[in-house]
Amino acid sequence: MPTPEDRLAALGLTLPRPVTAPPGVPLPFTFVNIRGNRALISGHPAQDETGKVIGPFGTFGDDLTTQQGYDAARQVALSVLANLKAEIGALSRIAGWVRVFGMVTSAPGYRDQHLVVNGFSDLILAAFGPEAGRHARSAIGVAGLPMGFALEIEGEVLLQP
Repeated sequence: MPTPEDRLAALGLTLPRPVTAPPGVPLPFTFVNIRGNRALISGHPAQDETGKVIGPFGTFGDDLTTQQGYDAARQVALSVLANLKAEIGALSRIAGWVRVFGMVTSAPGYRDQHLVVNGFSDLILAAFGPEAGRHARSAIGVAGLPMGFALEIEGEVLLQP
């Protein structure tokens, strides 16, 4: 049975290093908070292969297209998976995805938030399969996010013992 890491490799994808906070930005929280058999995932932007936060920055419907958002949401999924793996050791410890919540900085009238966040959901389903990857989800438009992020995604997974 292929692991989520195997499935990502088959797609030609690699996980970045765990997140590195930007210089001078204190973070009074953890990106992954383990509570019993649950892992609560703080809102993530995308990060590059070194763990440096790369955004995206801007506003969908003004600065960014829906396709750019979809691609960025896939990168956010890789960031989330990298930080989860750093906390739990192996992605195969994830018994199932519970929920995903995507926040999309949106220009007035922009209505494709769900299509942006599909990039995240599609990658999770590809990595974990239709049973463990299945999740509840919301995708909303917001006026702004911290540090000018255009996209931030959080979630929750159940862990195997």
